[in-house]
Parts: sequence; structure tokens; C-alpha cells
Amino acid sequence: MLKLVELIRMSGIDLGHYKIHCAIDNKRGDWRPLQAYFAGTFEIGQSEQTHKNFECENILSLIHLSNSRRWLYVGVYRVDGVREAKTWSGFIYTLTRVPGLEHLDGRVVVDFPKLFRASYLVGPKHENNLIVNSIREERLSIVDFPGFNGVRLSFEVLRSIIRDDNPSWRSALASVAGVYVITDTATGYQYVGSAYGGVGLWQRWTEYAKNGHGGNKKLRELLWKNGKEYANNFQFSLVEVCDINASKEYIISRENHWKDVLMTREFGLNVN
Repeated sequence: MLKLVELIRMSGIDLGHYKIHCAIDNKRGDWRPLQAYFAGTFEIGQSEQTHKNFECENILSLIHLSNSRRWLYVGVYRVDGVREAKTWSGFIYTLTRVPGLEHLDGRVVVDFPKLFRASYLVGPKHENNLIVNSIREERLSIVDFPGFNGVRLSFEVLRSIIRDDNPSWRSALASVAGVYVITDTATGYQYVGSAYGGVGLWQRWTEYAKNGHGGNKKLRELLWKNGKEYANNFQFSLVEVCDINASKEYIISRENHWKDVLMTREFGLNVN
């Protein structure tokens, strides 16, 4: 069995005194490392710690995948310094990606049956348990469009899809109208909206990707009150897909149906 640390050392990298960072979603839902990785913000999130977790030379970073024992290796980072955060209680580390591992970063899937809660592990104590499951041909990235019944996107991933003009997502979402739900994962409150005409759902969701609220009153109020970063709590999904040529009146009637079903006027984020 090939171990991850053997692959790294074969590349000429000395890990020295290192820790393993096992990045997982937190209970508050405001730190989703895999989605942050897709969005290009993982390194920023990793550098912000509530405690001095990185008192070592290097960090070997793993992100938890859906399978309970699978992890994605995303890089080794040199610890160059740390300072106290000014606006919140915690620490900000200066982490520099160690060069020479680009052929492995984001490509190696590791089996690691971690059955304990700790996320910052002393490297030598656990390195023999990091077994290479597979090496992907390309870095793991946002998957192709999964079909209309499989759409469930965080705001970060939606923004990445729109920013990259992902062809499979654009082709699918621009071809249909429909009704969607935005869920505030911090509270459970929902907003029901619809898209019609033009280039359908793609155009409407592009507006959300720009500012987080898409012009909706309640969503704008949430961001005004809690800051624009609060949009990272929003999850986007589809509840009904309609023909792109369907009339505005028909689409709005379906939108009102879902507002009634989900009671988003009484207990959600719709105002009409």
C-alpha cells in the first residue's frame, strides 16, 4: 500500500516537524472546506484559526470527501508566521504553499479512517494511516451539471460556476425557466423565486452571484444587517423546471404555488 507521505517525500519534500490538517465542515455551516476549495478560498479559510493550531514547520492539508473515510490531499503549506486577529478572537497564519508538489495537489484521494474528533494531528503519529486510494488525472473541481433534480449549490460554488462561465451549467440553466428556492442555512428560512424569458435561470442566478441578494428585499436586508459575507449561508436549489418559452404568467403562477406549499410568506423570506 502506497502512503501519501511516501509520495510527498519521493518528490524531494522534507516535511520536517509537521501537522496534518483534516478540514471538515463545521457545525455552524459557515466553513465548508471542499466548497471553499472549489471557490478558491480554502487557503484564506485555513489561515484563520480560533486557536494556535499550527505551531509547527509545515501543514499537510486534507479535505473530507463525502465518503466517511476518504480525503482529498490539497497541498503542503509552510508556516511563516502568525498574528492575532484584530476584529475577532483568533489568529491569522501566514501560510505559503510548498512548491514541487503541483502534480499531486488536488489529485490524490486518501483513505484515512479517522474515528476521532481532533482535526489538527501530529504528523508522524498518523502518517502511516494515510493510504493513497487513487490519483486523479486532473485536479478535483466543480463537477459537470448533475441534472435538474440534482441541483443544490452553496453561494460560493454558484459564484464559481458563474465566474468561470462553466459550459455544462450555463448550457443547462440557460435553456430553461423555472422556480427555485434559496435557503438560509443558518436559520432554515427560505425564499421562493422564479426565472422566465431571456436566458432563463442562468441569467437570474448570475444576478445573485454578483451581490448575493439579486435584488430581493429580504435577502438584501439580511446582507445589510449581517454583512455581505452572510451570503455564504445561502443554498440554491430547483423545485420546478419549465419550458423557456412558457409565459411569464404561468411561471409566476407556479412560483405562487410553491410559496403556498412551503409557506414562505408566513414563515420565510417572501414578502408577496
